[in-house]
Amino acid sequence: MSWQLHIASDRCIGSGMCAGAAPDLFALDDDHARPVRERIAEDDDRALEAADICPMLAITVRDADGREIGPRE
Repeated sequence: MSWQLHIASDRCIGSGMCAGAAPDLFALDDDHARPVRERIAEDDDRALEAADICPMLAITVRDADGREIGPRE
């Protein structure tokens, strides 16, 4: 099973908080962040932490069934 990462480029301001929290999951390209890979191991809490701390809530984490699990409220 895996989780899927997505960053809404229209919301991302390139703060770098996600890349700082999980540099092997997120990278900065010019003015925006991107997932290093779209699918990651299930239960990688660093992805949820990055989604939670994103100032623009631009990161979405979905489970294998496509349900949104991050950011957490």
